[in-house]
Amino acid sequence: MKALVYTAPGQLTYRDEPEPVVDAGDALLRIDAVGICGSDMHAFHGHDPRRKPPLVLGHELVGTVLEGARAGRRVTANPLIACGRCDFCMQGRDNLCSQRTMVGMTRPGAYAERMSIPERCLLDLPDSLSTRAAALTEPAATALHAIALASRALHRPLPETTTLVIGGGAIGMLAALLLRSYGCRVTLAEPNALRRESARRHAGCAVYDPRSDEPAARAHGFVIDAVGARATRDAAMKAVAPGGVVLHIGLQDWASEIDMRKLTLDEITLIGTYTYTMADLRATVSALDRGVFGDLAWVEERSLADGAAAFADLDAGASAAAKIVLVP
Repeated sequence: MKALVYTAPGQLTYRDEPEPVVDAGDALLRIDAVGICGSDMHAFHGHDPRRKPPLVLGHELVGTVLEGARAGRRVTANPLIACGRCDFCMQGRDNLCSQRTMVGMTRPGAYAERMSIPERCLLDLPDSLSTRAAALTEPAATALHAIALASRALHRPLPETTTLVIGGGAIGMLAALLLRSYGCRVTLAEPNALRRESARRHAGCAVYDPRSDEPAARAHGFVIDAVGARATRDAAMKAVAPGGVVLHIGLQDWASEIDMRKLTLDEITLIGTYTYTMADLRATVSALDRGVFGDLAWVEERSLADGAAAFADLDAGASAAAKIVLVP
């Protein structure tokens, strides 16, 4: 079968690969579409020691079951393979399972014509949900999980909260779209002019370039850092209002100082959030099917064979699309 293989930092090769190994309890999928995630870009740059080349990346998938109990069904999947036995799994917080493995990290991913995955990770899709929308289930679930987590800490309902989203990549864009569906006033910070215009047009956000402008200090009750860099963490702490919430999603770099004096004196709530649960994924499939995230016209589709060029364009900021979906 054909696959797009991460062969070295900065290098992806479209080539023949062996057919997937299908173990007991696994399903064999034909991949219908797969998104390029920021974590795949991170691996592509050689910045993720957990993803070692040669490796088939890709975990934002929609496919059709070729072999398994759901044969013939159209599905998406939870790429986090949890143990199902620990306290977190038993609580339904499978994203925190310390024994978890992951598609596109510890086993071959979805940048291929076919892939195997445990049956228990699959979620059926409604016939009414397009392939393009279904391929966004995983990143949209990350936004949904994060906002649900933060909303418990807000002192007023979301629609009453002035919100700043830092970063106009896929997670920032999907978070903005979800917040707008809740009736929130959203400002989005993004240095790429193409993405700023996309967020303004498709999400109805106020936008600005953080390289030349800054939001008013202590003005936003809810700030989402969808980048996770030292500069964006600093910007989030400056922008959040007293008593507000900073939600940290991105993981661009790991080390930085937090203004603990402001955190304490202004009673700021700082929340880290990681991926999603199976319940979040099911809720997201339903939300996508209802059109909660809009028409997704900002998503770009390309062939898997053109995947290396798609990575290069995203890396260079040459695409207005916050999400590129590859089709085998």
